[in-house]
Amino acid sequence: MFDTNRAFGSFAVPDTARAREFYGETLGLDVRPVEGMEGEGLIRIALAGDHAILVYPKPDHVPATHTVLNLVVDDVEAAVDELARRGVRTLRYEGFDQDGRGIARGVPRVAWFTDPAGNIVSVLQEA
Repeated sequence: MFDTNRAFGSFAVPDTARAREFYGETLGLDVRPVEGMEGEGLIRIALAGDHAILVYPKPDHVPATHTVLNLVVDDVEAAVDELARRGVRTLRYEGFDQDGRGIARGVPRVAWFTDPAGNIVSVLQEA
C-alpha cells in the first residue's frame, strides 16, 4: 500500500533561511532548496541514498518537545566537542545520567541540542 522507498520525514521551523544556515553551515549537512518550491522557502536536508528530511516554514511554529532528527556518529564525545567548538550547547534532562558534556552514557550514547527554532536534535553513537 505504501511506497516506503520514497517516504520521508519533515519538521517545521519559523525561518528556513536560519535553519539552512544552522543545518548546512554549523552542522555541515547537505542542505538545499526544494526544486520548484524555492519561493515557498522549503529546504531539504540530504541523507544517504536519495533520502532527505523536508524542512518547511511555519510562521506560528512551536518547537517540538521530542527529537526531530537523530544524527548517528562514530564517536559521540568527538561530535559533542566539535559541536561545542561551533557554539552548540547540549541539553540536560532530568532522569538521564549525563556527564559534564551532556552525554547520556547508555546504549546508545546520546547527547541532545536544539536548532535555532528550538527543535531537538541528537547525536548518538550506537555501540
